Amino acid sequence: MANPAPEPRTAYRHFHTITTRWLDNDAYGHVNNTVYYSWFDTAVNRYLIEHGVLDVAHGAVIGLVAETQCNYFSAMAFPDLVHVGLRVAGLGSSSVRYEIGIFRNDEPLASAQGHFVHVYVDRDTRRPTALPSPLRDVLSGLLIDA
Repeated sequence: MANPAPEPRTAYRHFHTITTRWLDNDAYGHVNNTVYYSWFDTAVNRYLIEHGVLDVAHGAVIGLVAETQCNYFSAMAFPDLVHVGLRVAGLGSSSVRYEIGIFRNDEPLASAQGHFVHVYVDRDTRRPTALPSPLRDVLSGLLIDA
């Protein structure tokens, strides 16, 4: 398998900006790898909440992480500004593959990129369920050609 290469900002459909925090740095002087996953989660859920298709407290359907992965290309550190690119690469009947690019300050290529696969389930039974139409419609706007 070939090593992935960092992608440009133009590969992503939507962006959120997040500021790094002092506590994001680890003993090696850069943002710890676990923080990147929190940025992934923040970007996806913020997008869904802003578009009115995720009710964290009361929604009947919720997304659970079934798979996640990240490739790191260049270090980031406080006080960098993080631009999180978001796109959807796969839209199934009950699952979504979100792809995320992490960009440092104004750099044109991703410092890190990865994905989340969410399986959408009934909140009470935790059994997979079809994506509600409003959610599918919102996600379709982020969909890229596979």
